[in-house]
Amino acid sequence: MSVLVFADAANGKFKKSAFEVVSYGKKVAEQLNTNLVAVTINVSANEELFTYGAEKVISVSESKLTTFIAKAYSSIIKQVSEVENATVIVLDSSIDTLYLAPLVAVSLDAGYVSNAVALPTSINPFTVKRKVFSSKGFADTIISTEKKIVGVAKNSFGIHENPVSGTVEEMSISLSDSDFGVKSEKIEKASGKVTIADADVVVSAGRGLKGPENWGMIEELATVLGAATACSKPVSDLGWRPHGEHVGQTGKPVASNLYIAIGISGAIQHLAGVNASKVKVVINSDPEAPFFKAADYGIVGDAFQIVPELITKLKAFKLAQ
Repeated sequence: MSVLVFADAANGKFKKSAFEVVSYGKKVAEQLNTNLVAVTINVSANEELFTYGAEKVISVSESKLTTFIAKAYSSIIKQVSEVENATVIVLDSSIDTLYLAPLVAVSLDAGYVSNAVALPTSINPFTVKRKVFSSKGFADTIISTEKKIVGVAKNSFGIHENPVSGTVEEMSISLSDSDFGVKSEKIEKASGKVTIADADVVVSAGRGLKGPENWGMIEELATVLGAATACSKPVSDLGWRPHGEHVGQTGKPVASNLYIAIGISGAIQHLAGVNASKVKVVINSDPEAPFFKAADYGIVGDAFQIVPELITKLKAFKLAQ
């Protein structure tokens, strides 16, 4: 019996979420009085996971997996979980994992709870608190199956160091042609930027910016804050910004510590996708914009005056530190 976590990575480096799920998995293993095992795919720096409590790391190398393929990933996790006799599997709640986790659940006949925000409140019955209704409410959900899968909501548990002396074991996995049934023809990735998935701060803008030529100040503000840049759906539909920056219910969900919305009115679909952010700041010239009702802080005014002034003040503040 063990707890198994999938430590996700990109380009051979662990995502921030990997350290959060290992931190979470370690505490669940302690609740169950068992050991924690992590599985990684095409990662060399596996020893990093020892810092957060992984006592064993199963390292899987597969040359065919140059991109994320859910069926192949699910097959790897299933096979490792069976070898390690895992009764609880912990994943993150990224877009990829929301596709991956149900496949793992079906293959193992396991119950699955996504968007968990806390450790299990009870082991018997196994009860997990999760976000529901686009993060507007919470539900205590019981997983009654023998094997259980928990998806941890981003930034809900945090990253906690719990150093252990661990071991790394290479495991050979058997994958069939059907595991590679879905192929990616083209993937466009932004380079040299903080990704929305890993960002603690997200600076987002909408049609209030009036055109793509005005995005320089948004990117500058993001650079000063060490933030990711994002946009509303109309902006990506108009081609002002890449679709990969579209956040909201129909785009990428955001659960950052700070979300700054500039020139975004706050349509219900957008709010539903960013509602999990801990602090929301809105800059808009329209005092009746719906976003102000959901914001923690709001500034009514012209973004073309406020944002440059904000950048100047932030730069001065950083120099004074």
